[in-house]
Amino acid sequence: MPAPILPLTEAITHWPARGALIGLDLGTKTIGVAVSDPDRRLAIGVETVKRKAFKLDAARLLAVAAERKAAGFVLGLPINMDGSEGPRAQSTRAFARNLAQLTELAIALWDERLSTAAVERELIGMDVSRAKRAEVIDEHAAIFILQGALDRLANLNR
Repeated sequence: MPAPILPLTEAITHWPARGALIGLDLGTKTIGVAVSDPDRRLAIGVETVKRKAFKLDAARLLAVAAERKAAGFVLGLPINMDGSEGPRAQSTRAFARNLAQLTELAIALWDERLSTAAVERELIGMDVSRAKRAEVIDEHAAIFILQGALDRLANLNR
């Protein structure tokens, strides 16, 4: 049975109370990967997966989820500033549908508007070189996406 793909506030009902979440920033060439602690308080970067073919990419992501004993996934959904969904959002939804066929872990979609821009500004502020930024931007964007989702979940539980 394929995994459900839901907004974050609905996906939480499909996850156990504890367990790491895997955050993903889907780029055209790479996938940034972050993970939370089991109590879902803090997101840390894991790696940047160079995209090859969907099956290979998915196998690596599922391996990370298994290694970390993950309870679910949080995918950044690139929504346009006016709230509409363009080609990148459609591509993310397609990726989520394909990944859902390979796992039973619920997949949450989280609005990632401006996440890459925010991370880019932060890295520039830290005086990280352009070349180094290119290497780490997707992983850092995944951290930003996952931390935003974790913060939202924490506010729901108050």
